[in-house]
Amino acid sequence: MEQYTPMIRQYLSVKAQYEDAFLFFRLGDFYEMFFEDATRASQLLEITLTSREGGTEERIPMCGVPYHSAPVYIERLIELGHKVAICEQTEDPKQAKGVVKREVVQLITPGTVMEGKGLHEKENNYIAALCCQIDRTYSIAFCDLSTGESRTTALTTLDEVVNELSTLRVKEVVTTRDLDEEVKKTLQERLSVTLSYEEQTAEQGEFGALMGEAVIPSLRETVHLLFQYLHRTQKRSLSHLQPVTVYEIHQFMKIDVYSKRNLELTETIRSKGKKGSLLWLLDETMTAMGGRMLKQWIDRPLINKKQINERLAMVEVLIQSFFERQEIREMLKSVYDLERLAGRVAFGNVNSRDLVQLKKSLQQIPMLKEALLQIKSEAIQTLSNKMNPCEELTDLLEQAIIDNPPLSIKEGGMIQDGFHAALDEYRDASRNGKDWIAHLQQEEREKTGIKSLKIGYNRIFGYYIEITKANLHLLEDNRYERKQTLANCERFITPELKEKEALILQANEKIIELEYELFIEIREQVKTFIPQLQKLAQLVSELDVLQCFAEVSEKRKYVKPGLTEDRELIIKDGRHPVVEKVMDSQEYVPNDCTMNVRREMLLITGPNMSGKSTYMRQVALTSIMAQIGCFVPASEAKLPIFDQVFTRIGAADDLISGQSTFMVEMLEAKNAIAHATNQSLILFDEIGRGTSTYDGMALAQAIIEYIHEQIEAKTLFSTHYHELTVLEETLPQLKNVHVSAVEQNGRVVFLHKIKEGAADKSYGIHVAELAELPRELIQRANEILMELEKKGKPNVKEQEAKPKEQPSQTAEPLEQLSFFHESVSAPPQLQGKERKVLEELKSYDLLEMTPLDAMNVLYALQKKVKK
Repeated sequence: MEQYTPMIRQYLSVKAQYEDAFLFFRLGDFYEMFFEDATRASQLLEITLTSREGGTEERIPMCGVPYHSAPVYIERLIELGHKVAICEQTEDPKQAKGVVKREVVQLITPGTVMEGKGLHEKENNYIAALCCQIDRTYSIAFCDLSTGESRTTALTTLDEVVNELSTLRVKEVVTTRDLDEEVKKTLQERLSVTLSYEEQTAEQGEFGALMGEAVIPSLRETVHLLFQYLHRTQKRSLSHLQPVTVYEIHQFMKIDVYSKRNLELTETIRSKGKKGSLLWLLDETMTAMGGRMLKQWIDRPLINKKQINERLAMVEVLIQSFFERQEIREMLKSVYDLERLAGRVAFGNVNSRDLVQLKKSLQQIPMLKEALLQIKSEAIQTLSNKMNPCEELTDLLEQAIIDNPPLSIKEGGMIQDGFHAALDEYRDASRNGKDWIAHLQQEEREKTGIKSLKIGYNRIFGYYIEITKANLHLLEDNRYERKQTLANCERFITPELKEKEALILQANEKIIELEYELFIEIREQVKTFIPQLQKLAQLVSELDVLQCFAEVSEKRKYVKPGLTEDRELIIKDGRHPVVEKVMDSQEYVPNDCTMNVRREMLLITGPNMSGKSTYMRQVALTSIMAQIGCFVPASEAKLPIFDQVFTRIGAADDLISGQSTFMVEMLEAKNAIAHATNQSLILFDEIGRGTSTYDGMALAQAIIEYIHEQIEAKTLFSTHYHELTVLEETLPQLKNVHVSAVEQNGRVVFLHKIKEGAADKSYGIHVAELAELPRELIQRANEILMELEKKGKPNVKEQEAKPKEQPSQTAEPLEQLSFFHESVSAPPQLQGKERKVLEELKSYDLLEMTPLDAMNVLYALQKKVKK
């Protein structure tokens, strides 16, 4: 360190405390970066890399950005997952001895953004803390620093942790450095989060009030870790943080990360954007905080029948109250983001325009309450009665802040006239100084009788009263104090003029200083209302989401679903809500779906593009919409309450984890089979298509049988394996249905209608023709199909692979075992016990076995061979 200049040594000492962040080091009007920070930042931000002398022979890499445009560059670094430490001068350079003192005043991270483009108005920005317990269970706590919302829960597996953090779209995870490396790797690979570390210390009293419902030691430990990190990095008041609430994941419908993606609940698979998702369809909210609550409700559908019915009842009343609802929507347009405004007040980065927005929002509440009282509903009126309009705060802001204040709080011009007496005097002096001087001059002439008396001003002596020497004998007022003598006159000052001179000359400076002081006082007064504002924000958000459901339901002709406890699902004229909206003027073909205790599983056949996947998804989306409290796209709906929804739809490689399409398919299937209950809904689309025909068919049948016999969950299973339709004869709760299509003039026409029974053919070549593959190719495919149908052979690839002589029936099982083992080769001559095992293996009918039975048989056979 000694080799560097004092300023570079100061930089390095600060940087040592923030090694994982870019250090924005304030030098005059710039934030500068040095060494590796400068090299990396110049590339990421596309700014010029320069250098400077620092006390060594080699020049030090340097780059910088103007302080007034720094937020743009900070946002860019945060979007890329980096952290930025803001280091400011903390003493007046004029009074400094040596290097000016500098300290980090804030660490900005992906999870602690409070303003700017990185903060989307209808999305929460969560930061989470994660702790792993001795018994390998986990606890997480998360917080949205911009709104103050804090929650915590305990989880039993790492998969649950990943699913929960994925649902929350957490940007940053705080943990301790001793967290298992495999867990860290999983979090970064599967979630792409920024990992931050905090040393766990004994619980501090200052966080006691924030612990809220967290009484279990493991939860308290995690909450403390999170708040400790926020306190250390933000270095300012966090008084807007709400006491933490505890929840359990089984209190809501579980939808794993795969299913949320497949059902496109909040974003589409292809573009990762909102448009085309269920959230996009439903979002008729009028406020930012209502939009965030809507997303939370979609992420966590209810499973409590009473709570669901309460929401549905309020939506029904709001649909019936059309004119009142339109009034409410208009009023909500003028309600700004109360949650984030409260957060900005506590955080200290609120400005006068924010306070005007707060005032205008609060002014809507009495009118909103009045409109709600016109709706004849006890639940709606209870909601209205809970809304506190904070009239005292509204009056304060009305009296204190002008309607169109400047953006800066350090330039004055934001406080109302009449709010503060001293400020009014300064303003009066500034605005009316000349008038006051003229009035004083007239008064002094009358008092002294000297008609030539005048008041003047110069930059050196300031204001003065000038009297000619010929009139000095008339001056008897002892208030006059001699200031300057000239050849023909004397200049005087009076205490009153001296006082006014100070007011006039310093008025503007005093105005700016006093307005800033008054603004800080007002901000501190507003802070005392933060808990009330947060409660009000929750109620307004709830009303906003309910009116949004009513608006969408009426506009799109949705119906109120009935909830049953007898395992019956009846949807008449059901539609896929998003597809229907996208089709717009085109007529959507509705479909029924009936399931009950004698009809737990539907096996769906039919050609590609006919609508099998759409039909399956619309059943799931209808159930989810019902359980968030919204009406559903059907003419009639009677639904059970599902505890979980699992889907296996579509094909995609997981390249990051090194998993093939088929492996992803199997993992998603395994997730459903391992966790589903008889109260769950399972959607499986084309299971087994990622491998050979026989393999895929065997897996599909085994999965169907296992779900039918072991789980008994409501299941929609679509397949191209027409051979599986015979299962209806042996599985009493499985029923065949198909998507109808007809052939006209050699071309297939999809009717998109679900009918009872199995499909008669697949129409695969017809679909290829619709895709406009070359005519010669289509003709050749038809020829090959006719040949294969005559020979009764399932797959052209298998035909080419087979030798002239027919191999034994064990060839394919041995070949498939090679998927799990490096090599499987049978010896040229089998020994006695191996021949017996082989004969026994040949005797089993794999298509009639469950996966568990197959594993048991395989284990027994392996033991016999090893003996």
